[in-house]
Amino acid sequence: LDKMSKIQRDALREHVENILKKSQDKPRKFTETVELQITLKNYDPQRDKRFSGTVKLKNTPRPKMKLCVIGDERHLDEAKKLGIECKSMDDLKKLNKDKKLVKKLAKKYDAFLASDTVIKTIPRVLGPGLNKAGKFPSVLSHTENMQTKADEVRGTIKFQMKKVLC
Repeated sequence: LDKMSKIQRDALREHVENILKKSQDKPRKFTETVELQITLKNYDPQRDKRFSGTVKLKNTPRPKMKLCVIGDERHLDEAKKLGIECKSMDDLKKLNKDKKLVKKLAKKYDAFLASDTVIKTIPRVLGPGLNKAGKFPSVLSHTENMQTKADEVRGTIKFQMKKVLC
């Protein structure tokens, strides 16, 4: 498109179908992704605050997303049955607030789920490392189905407004 304008829905669908067709014509040995950037009209980043949020998608964009459950005994047993990696609070205490080890833990997994009974103690045990990495755990209560919650986390994407320096 020549100028910045609103893209018509039909044109957008046509372009997406074209991308999908070309990716099937010449298959790659890696997962192809598409990045979407949008411009907001009448939004002044100097005056207005930054924002971020999450959107639950109908189709799961990352089925291979690595999850880790931080929980009590009941959640750890359930996670082992479902084949989801898990850590107990004792495992986290062994990291001893070591920034490098916490950073390594954050890098190893895409997202975390934590039992509602232990989530309050995580910042005390690990320090601010998970929060800085943007991977603070989602709450997992005993009434929720762990598999459903894991699929929900895999199907949710985060968005944020980054400051652009021109």
